[in-house]
Amino acid sequence: MMGRLRFLTSGESHGKGLIGILEGIPSGLSLPPDDIDRELKRRQKGYGRGDRMKIEHDCAEVTSGVRWGKTTGSPISIFIENRDWKNWQEGMSSEGRHEDSIPAVTRPRPGHADLAGALKYSHTDIRNILERASARETAMRVAIGAVAKRFISEFGINLGSYVIQIGSIRAENIMSWTTDYISDEFLENVDASPVRCPIEEAGQKMMKLIDRATDNGDTIGGVFEVVAAGVPPGLGSHIQWDKRLDARLSQALFSIQAIKAVEVGAGLKMAERFGSEVMDEVFFEDSRIGGQGTGMGFYRKTNNAGGIEGGMTNGMPVVMRASMKPIPTLKRPLSSVDIITKRPFEAAYERSDTCAVPSASIIGEAMTAIVIADAFLEKFGGDSMVETKRNFDSFMEYLRQF
Repeated sequence: MMGRLRFLTSGESHGKGLIGILEGIPSGLSLPPDDIDRELKRRQKGYGRGDRMKIEHDCAEVTSGVRWGKTTGSPISIFIENRDWKNWQEGMSSEGRHEDSIPAVTRPRPGHADLAGALKYSHTDIRNILERASARETAMRVAIGAVAKRFISEFGINLGSYVIQIGSIRAENIMSWTTDYISDEFLENVDASPVRCPIEEAGQKMMKLIDRATDNGDTIGGVFEVVAAGVPPGLGSHIQWDKRLDARLSQALFSIQAIKAVEVGAGLKMAERFGSEVMDEVFFEDSRIGGQGTGMGFYRKTNNAGGIEGGMTNGMPVVMRASMKPIPTLKRPLSSVDIITKRPFEAAYERSDTCAVPSASIIGEAMTAIVIADAFLEKFGGDSMVETKRNFDSFMEYLRQF
């Protein structure tokens, strides 16, 4: 549930393009176009991606809300062209004269939105469902998330992600969750990996597993983490269920196609241990006041809570983890039933990826940035960056004197 920020996306996988509108960003935020395009390029990378990425070279066109490189306070609208549209102009046309120009899709894929969507919206052509349910929509979420990342970076919040597992291959002890920042070197190392795993040995094993899935006409999922460091305490609230930040972040990550589990901090492991083993003890040190991170004297030596207690940030890095199921579109299709004839068939195959976990981690960054930016603006308000920074600086001074 969004508070101060609101955004919508529209568009289909093979339609003319994607449209996004973001409302609530204060005026005066510097927003170079390269910031958005850089994030879009990161989303398109990743070992195991399909042929669609050879066609699309995503670039964002900001059509309103930004003048001379700075936000105006008005809604920001963004357009991303689908280059593959040229091959689908009649098949995805909005004009009735092009009806039935391509065959209807009537064989739902197990694990996809196909059958449930066709039943819900009373469609006999599943393409009306799969075009919007496609992960192509997430390109616009990444573009909007790039704006949110740019906004929170102005307040010392840096955010990154990395893959910790593909199939059964898992990389352990990638980074400390207690650091107040994420180094540029670490993030560059992650982006240099074809699977976005900073542990090279584990990354090589992950790629071999993806190759195996490709050879078998199969797909494979995995797990990624998103970490936001430098987040001030007090974002979110304990007073109502829909204000709790961990709940809002979980919803955002669950909204990404194929995500089936979300954890905060140590997550499931906390359920296996005694309370004395997982609670993050509180310490105080005068020398930490005004220093790196939140500038508080209070700190913790562990961060099993993932930076959130009682639905509120506590000054430690926010740590979220998401598990992605294998993509349901398989070259070696599973059994299904034709929705018209009711006869058994092999499910339809649409061009797809073998593994999309690396790119899903970029989408996870975007959604996390949007939610944190929203909670940040709830806390500090401001119609302009000058006003928001003044409110933020006042709060940080209060924390230093607490």
